[in-house]
Amino acid sequence: MLFDVTRGELVGFFGEDRLMTLPGTSFPASAADTEGARFLQTVGVPTGTLWLREPDEGDGLLPLVQDVVDAEVFEDAPADAGGWPVIGWLLNAHLALDPGTGKVHAFDADEESARELHRDVSSLVQVTLRFQRLLEEFAFSGDEADEEADFERLDREVERIRQETSRIDPLPFQDDETVWSVVGDEIAAGQRFRGDSPGARSLHR
Repeated sequence: MLFDVTRGELVGFFGEDRLMTLPGTSFPASAADTEGARFLQTVGVPTGTLWLREPDEGDGLLPLVQDVVDAEVFEDAPADAGGWPVIGWLLNAHLALDPGTGKVHAFDADEESARELHRDVSSLVQVTLRFQRLLEEFAFSGDEADEEADFERLDREVERIRQETSRIDPLPFQDDETVWSVVGDEIAAGQRFRGDSPGARSLHR
């Protein structure tokens, strides 16, 4: 795994009730014993920015890419992508785990694009963790005269996440069009702060 993210670290930041995991039995046989599947089963993901897919109530399995999008229209997708499990949802993109490489791909049905988004699942969890902490811990000064400085400070925090992630995994922010780049831009613009967070309270007072 590229990033050392532990269950204990996530629990320390968010608490048990804010973490989602995926049962090992929800993965198809081709993916069940991969590092990525085990990571999502044991470590989990904080909720808020990214949501994991719920396994089907009937058979307990995650949907496959071919179940949620027409994989054939994605010219840039690998030939076997239709059989990958869909593990989550971010913006307009279905996130799927490639069992062969361990990479996470983003399938955007609106754009008919399939892109590599992370080199492994630990990278996905790390970026989610960093952005979710920023959204829950950042506070604007609340002084209108300092608003520009506040947004400059927020932009620096977002940029730090981009740069520190890209030194290890260049995929999440490889250009301005990735879903994480869009999320980062939204956060830097003062969006995505929950109403009960310090950022939202100070921004909208």
